[in-house]
Amino acid sequence: MIKAVFFDWIGTLARPEPDRHELFAQVAAELGISLSPPQLIKGIHMAESQVPAGAPPRWREGKDEAPFIRWWEVLLTEAGIQMSREAMLEITKRASHQAKSARWVLYDDTLPALKTLKQRGLVLGLISNIIIGGAGAGLESCLDFVVTSKEVGANKPEPPIFLAALKRAGVSAPEAVYVGDQYQTDVLGARGVGIRPVLIDRLDLETEVSDCPRIHSLVELPGYLQG
Repeated sequence: MIKAVFFDWIGTLARPEPDRHELFAQVAAELGISLSPPQLIKGIHMAESQVPAGAPPRWREGKDEAPFIRWWEVLLTEAGIQMSREAMLEITKRASHQAKSARWVLYDDTLPALKTLKQRGLVLGLISNIIIGGAGAGLESCLDFVVTSKEVGANKPEPPIFLAALKRAGVSAPEAVYVGDQYQTDVLGARGVGIRPVLIDRLDLETEVSDCPRIHSLVELPGYLQG
């Protein structure tokens, strides 16, 4: 019996504004580099799935540059674009700075879905590798708790962050479901501790995934849990 549902943040419940593909295109334009925002979408998704530690918002001075370079290499290969190492790092640094002031926007299906689950008496939690400003962009009335990687000292897909959520919810792994948009970090991370994963694929980018439920909107989630 499902007693708790945990959620990822970016790409699952909310998105930054400007969104990542728009931000990177804007920053690149400042450097005289032309990038088409639509051209970046799939590449960003693949890079964040394969090299989550290299996402530009994670940049801090003094950090190892290798994950950030690899992140861009995955993105650019998918997009069919070439870029110098220097340009990759400069876009990373500038995008990281601007991302700190990004505004979070909930997807249209987020509040309706969470309210439906809350009415069923389920414990709802948020598991995120980033610190979320504004206490979850207005989700305070729906969420029972938020667990971040900084608080736990471990990032997804490492077990400690998922185990911390189970402890906060007071449930066992088979009694919980985790919903996220990244196969490597979300699906495999949740499954690694025995939590049932659900992949939300809003842009239909993970068509090859067949080993876990794949939904395109949170509106589908209550029906899946009921079934």
